Amino acid sequence: MDAVLWIVLGVVLAVAEVFTATLFLIMFAVGAFAAAGAAALGAPVAVQAVVFAVVSALTVFAARPVVQRHRQTSSDSEDNTTFGIEAIEGSTALVLEQVDADQGMVKIDGEVWTARAYDATQVLAPGERVQVIQVKGAVALVWRDVTTPGELPEGER
Repeated sequence: MDAVLWIVLGVVLAVAEVFTATLFLIMFAVGAFAAAGAAALGAPVAVQAVVFAVVSALTVFAARPVVQRHRQTSSDSEDNTTFGIEAIEGSTALVLEQVDADQGMVKIDGEVWTARAYDATQVLAPGERVQVIQVKGAVALVWRDVTTPGELPEGER
């Protein structure tokens, strides 16, 4: 009977882990399943509790640091490489077709993007260098780049 209770506890902890996604409760579920094994072998309740505590603690201390190392996100990585929209925002672009509040085209890192002026009063002429302020969907919101006027170098066109 004790084995069934430990199995139920292990299953409850495993199901709870699905909702928390911390990979912490699953380690206690492993301890509960080990205690169920001890109970199935006829160990007294005190031994079952010790098996549960020891296996759970060993699992936490052995597996948790490994899990934490592998759960690093891209923002925690050492190289801090951005990609996707984050890499485009803040980059420099070249105006291909006049950009105003309603329409326009720019080239960002060799790709042609639909663009709108971030400031509705700005009108940006072809050949001007602009800064990508924000990306909304497939539209780049741009601002006149006052720090580096002129066209992009030949290799960036």
